[in-house]
Amino acid sequence: MVGVTVIGAGVVGLSTAVNIQRLLPSCHVTIVAEHIIEGTTSFGAGAIFRPTSEYIPGVNIERAKKWTQDGWDHFSSLAMSEEAGTAGIAITPSFMLSQTEISDPLYKDVVFTFHDLREEEVRKLGFNKYFKFGYLVTTVVITTKLYLAWLLRRFLQNGGKIERRRVNSIDEFVGRCDVVVNCSAIGSRQLFGDKKIYPNRGQLLRVKAPWIKYCVYTDGDAYIIPNQDLVAVGGCREDNNFNTSISKEDSKAIMERCCKICPSLKSAEIDNEWVGLRPIRSPLRLEKEDIQSDRGKMIVVHNYGHCSDGIGLSWGTSMEAANLVVSCINSQSKL
Repeated sequence: MVGVTVIGAGVVGLSTAVNIQRLLPSCHVTIVAEHIIEGTTSFGAGAIFRPTSEYIPGVNIERAKKWTQDGWDHFSSLAMSEEAGTAGIAITPSFMLSQTEISDPLYKDVVFTFHDLREEEVRKLGFNKYFKFGYLVTTVVITTKLYLAWLLRRFLQNGGKIERRRVNSIDEFVGRCDVVVNCSAIGSRQLFGDKKIYPNRGQLLRVKAPWIKYCVYTDGDAYIIPNQDLVAVGGCREDNNFNTSISKEDSKAIMERCCKICPSLKSAEIDNEWVGLRPIRSPLRLEKEDIQSDRGKMIVVHNYGHCSDGIGLSWGTSMEAANLVVSCINSQSKL
């Protein structure tokens, strides 16, 4: 039986594993990861579908558009299905605001609705004190803890296996499977010596504010994203900062920024605070690599470096990665 091992169990690893099962239903797929869902960056992310070229530099625009379309087809169909609640997907009106003019984003032509906000509309909404430009977009938001659990259930129901442990060396997989799929994100620095990938530290709070039913996403390190039970309030962006400790100073500054654009947050009770390390790589790495180690040869398909668009791009890039795996296995069978 054909065997594939996926390193990493964040949203990209789980999505890639499920897509491999979809294309190769008889394949034996194993996920190996130290953290399964909880403990991954994906688990705590504030997730709204809004892929932009800003966060995937160095990627051909047509390729990025395909990832966006494939991802939207997946998330929007889930949002309109009977599984929407358990998968944590909700259709949500969202204000995208900026201090400078916004160029056409990748998601413009795929989301449910997309409307340029006139100056008068920005004023009526009270956003004109801080932002000059904006869109009103009907998109989807993802409650990540529910969505990751949904992906994991699907993977296990399809016969997938989990090994919960830390991977110390890629040599561990020589001769063990036909293809290794690397979704280890920042772990690729150690496992594959990739110095192009680095962390971007983000911090957010989740608050009890059930009256907020819309998103606000800005270019001023402030966003408000309602999930099913809590509202994610963020954030910050700090390149090459590996610190995963909660900063009270950051939390205070985040709440101050977000309360300015949404004053009703001032009465919200803080439920929890969270820090995660976004994996940044230019360009995002999605390719096949033939590796020769001291123990032998192996085929690796890489899929990592998604930065802030990890959730939104996860399904589209995973479909491409799964097709690469199929191509690798087909090539082996012809030898």
